[in-house]
Amino acid sequence: MPTLTLQQLRCRHIGPIDLTVRPGECVAVGGASGSGKSLLLRAIADLDPHSGEVLLDKRSQSATPAPRWRQLVGLLPAESQWWFDVVGPHFKATDNDYLQRLGFEDDVLNWEIARLSSGEKQRLALLRLLSYRPDALLLDEASANLDHENTLRVEALIQHYRQHQQAPVLWISHDPQQAQRIAQRRFALLNGQLTP
Repeated sequence: MPTLTLQQLRCRHIGPIDLTVRPGECVAVGGASGSGKSLLLRAIADLDPHSGEVLLDKRSQSATPAPRWRQLVGLLPAESQWWFDVVGPHFKATDNDYLQRLGFEDDVLNWEIARLSSGEKQRLALLRLLSYRPDALLLDEASANLDHENTLRVEALIQHYRQHQQAPVLWISHDPQQAQRIAQRRFALLNGQLTP
């Protein structure tokens, strides 16, 4: 069962940060715009320069090739990118149960990207990430563009995934009520530090 551990992690104006997210645990991080929340997730995903160490169990980020690390530690950015004209080719595999949990039918795989709303893109980006079965999840405002019903669908699917896979989850959210619903522990990123 994977544990995500940050040891003296520093990136630009944040850090040093020490944090352990246990298997199946969700930790929510809030904070003002510009405080470095997205930067923190990007450092954990090895997308931005940083110092310190990130561990997934005994596997260290520094000793793992970046492409492999990003398969293990899946980042859902605030805005996802789409390379193909239709939805289907973006997926490594599809899980019909997961599609239905987020309110989609199988034919969504044939939809053109251009016809998708921002909320549909956001839910499909989550499904795309989960199709790679990462051991840990880094979620940057996973439900920011969604209505209440779809927000609850996303929360329920992520809860299902983290419990079933025992995945540690670090979830950035500006919504204190959401943080209360989803997380076992909650922090604010303030002056470069995680504050309970």
